[in-house]
Amino acid sequence: MPIVRNKKIEVLFSAEDIDRRITELAEEVALSELKNILVVSILKGSFVFAADLIRAFHRAGMAPEVEFISVSSYGAGTQAGELRLLRDVESEVEGRDIILIDDILESGNTLKFTRDLMLERGANRVAIIALLDKTIRRKAEIDADFVGFECPDKFVVGYGMDVGHAFRELPFVGVVTGDA
Repeated sequence: MPIVRNKKIEVLFSAEDIDRRITELAEEVALSELKNILVVSILKGSFVFAADLIRAFHRAGMAPEVEFISVSSYGAGTQAGELRLLRDVESEVEGRDIILIDDILESGNTLKFTRDLMLERGANRVAIIALLDKTIRRKAEIDADFVGFECPDKFVVGYGMDVGHAFRELPFVGVVTGDA
């Protein structure tokens, strides 16, 4: 069990498992009906996943344009709160197929808010890719089109995900289990 910042971390999804699943996800998307794609990475948590997935898209023969949007629902804590649009996309979405990339589909509120925003702006369709899907916590009626892993009902860190802005740098997804 790795120790980071004097905390024990239980590894749920290893770096190797994540890498393998990202390659599979890119191949699934490449075979889909999506065309004229604009990838929109939802910051901050998805930045590591999005970077690796976009490179995997390239290896799968895709060349989508890439944008970023920042929607905050956590702040520095662990409980979801009110949604705020912190950074908007700069590209035109009208008539495009949008792929939203997020680290975790949990309550669904952030992804539903962002998907609805893209559709209101005239997106042709919006597909969702989530590294993790924690269905037990779902509040909004929304599902991902492509999922990396089903996530247990635990607060996860690593691979871009944090608690209080810590642990984003970990190359795996894990759970803080206690002090070292």
